[in-house]
Amino acid sequence: MTVRGYETDTQGHLNQSVYLQYAEHARWSLLSAAGIEQAEMVASGVGPVVLEQTVSYRRELRAGDEVTVSCCFEWDVPGSGKLFRLYQAIRTTNGALAADITSLGGVMDLARRRLVPDPGATLRGLATDPAPLGLA
Repeated sequence: MTVRGYETDTQGHLNQSVYLQYAEHARWSLLSAAGIEQAEMVASGVGPVVLEQTVSYRRELRAGDEVTVSCCFEWDVPGSGKLFRLYQAIRTTNGALAADITSLGGVMDLARRRLVPDPGATLRGLATDPAPLGLA
């Protein structure tokens, strides 16, 4: 992704809320790479939810900077069969860490408005290629 000028704040660096937008975009791109599209997910009656996020800002980003965003799932969160942890890193093209984001999430049954018991199994069942999700 390229940092756009309108995403910067008065100090000239990427606004703090945009880091989370980049992370969200990367998560949906990863689901798509696994063969899971948003409309299909909703039609199947489930959707991902973020329950908690922590962002550590490591270096500023400015308009024109190119970044990549990684995603790494931890499916076995101790003490819960309903949650997963997701680790994401936003890096510049030279590998410098700009931010790291840790999220706690789940997959919600949209009719019952409750978390499904095994989010990894649910997403594996929807994926045409579960490898990007670490579920192969």
